[in-house]
Amino acid sequence: MFDFFNDFSLGRVDVGEAELRVRYGGTGPPLVLLHGHPRTHTTWWQVAPQLASRFTVICPDLRGYGESTKPASSPDHETYSKRAMATDVLRLAATLGHAQFGVAGHDRGAYVAQRLALDHPDVVTRLAVLDAVPIGEALARVDAAFATAWWHWFFLAQSDKPAERVINADPDAWYHGSADRMGAANFADYRRAIHNPETVHAMCEDYRAGLGVDRAADEADLAAGRRIGCPTMMLWSTEDDMVSLYGDPLAVWRRWVAQPVELTGHPISSGHHMAEENPDELVRALDSFFGAGS
Repeated sequence: MFDFFNDFSLGRVDVGEAELRVRYGGTGPPLVLLHGHPRTHTTWWQVAPQLASRFTVICPDLRGYGESTKPASSPDHETYSKRAMATDVLRLAATLGHAQFGVAGHDRGAYVAQRLALDHPDVVTRLAVLDAVPIGEALARVDAAFATAWWHWFFLAQSDKPAERVINADPDAWYHGSADRMGAANFADYRRAIHNPETVHAMCEDYRAGLGVDRAADEADLAAGRRIGCPTMMLWSTEDDMVSLYGDPLAVWRRWVAQPVELTGHPISSGHHMAEENPDELVRALDSFFGAGS
């Protein structure tokens, strides 16, 4: 078991519209790790220290999440778009001295990583997406099975009957984390986040953006022929529903990665939160993939 981010620095970086809380450490080529919902950067606590022997690892809280600041919402929810979050990460890396970097994102963080690779192809050297297909692809396939399993997408995205009131009434009942599964320090950080009504609002705004501006951005990319131009890896959890929903998840990503750019991937023996449930297997996959480009 690793100490909690042993030898990592913890700081705050002003990226313009937001101030991001970030941990970073290690030596070697830069690698940015982006968390998903409803986690914070501390979800990587068992992954980042292992990667730090070969990479300079950068783990921010996305805007609105954890202890990063929460910019005011906009009527179209653009403030919490993946494009806005990607711009934050780009500026964070530049402030830390990195003009190019690899990026791995899990869940909502995978959408931010995807947007980084599409909008800034000269910056992202390698891309890993964990337990996610593009938002536009997911919404194009919505059926009864998806709506049953992923109903929270549409609940969290509601504006007329906002989800915040329901979640804030009892965050621990809504989100089912535990110190036994997550590790004590990671759980404490996550719990502080979900008990902050401003964070809950920002997380809902993330989903509202997903059904609107983020979906539109995906559709615009496809229509314009924009594709990911760097080597890409997709990892999915064996106990999640990527296969039951999409069949071969790599086939979904295939049309997003330019030919003949490398697209690889495989399952990880885990539930959805693979960084917490099977960190060692995840580290081996990330180390092999990102190490091939160093």
